[in-house]
Amino acid sequence: MGNLLYEDLTEKIRQAAFEIHHYFGNGFLEKVYENAFAYKLHQLGIDCQQQAPLKVYFENNVVVGEYFADLVVENKIIVELKTVENIEKIHYAQLKHYLKATRVRLGLLINFGKPKLEFRRVIL
Repeated sequence: MGNLLYEDLTEKIRQAAFEIHHYFGNGFLEKVYENAFAYKLHQLGIDCQQQAPLKVYFENNVVVGEYFADLVVENKIIVELKTVENIEKIHYAQLKHYLKATRVRLGLLINFGKPKLEFRRVIL
């Protein structure tokens, strides 16, 4: 493999997403995919937290809020799940803001809302 950030872990998440999408297709609520993801990743021995609270920092490490990520994998990757017809700029912006605020370096934006799964890496 190449030199992508958390490449091996990202590939396992990607494979899990494809398996889940193959099984369910599109059309379910986001929570169904989130629950399936958590189950699948734990089955693979990968630490995963659903609706994980993440602190939002401001100057001088002051905590100014809290965000609840759909999934946090191995405390390294924020996974934001969508069930929309199209991934829009606002979805990228949302994930970038979460990464910046929480100081997590890698986010994955995964859309189950179309017949073909959409998977995007977002790096801070």
